[in-house]
Amino acid sequence: MLNVNEFKAEMVRNGYTQERLAETLGMSAKTLRARMKKRNFGADEIEKLVKTLKIRDPMAIFFAGMVTCEVTNDSGRKEV
Repeated sequence: MLNVNEFKAEMVRNGYTQERLAETLGMSAKTLRARMKKRNFGADEIEKLVKTLKIRDPMAIFFAGMVTCEVTNDSGRKEV
C-alpha cells in the first residue's frame, strides 16, 4: 500500500508537481491522482517512479504496511 505522504514528499524534493510527474510518466494527471487515491501502482509504474524521483527506499513508500517479518525460534514456533 502506498505511503501517500512519503510519495508526495519525494515529489516535492525532486521539484515535481502531479501534472509534471504524470506527463513524465506518460499518463494524465487524473490517472496519477486516481493511482495515488487507490494507493496502487503497477510494477512498471513503480520502476519509472523510483528512477524519476530517485527514491532510495521504494519498499517504505510503495509497500508500506505490507511487509511483515516472521522468525522461527529454536523450538520451531513462529514469532512475528
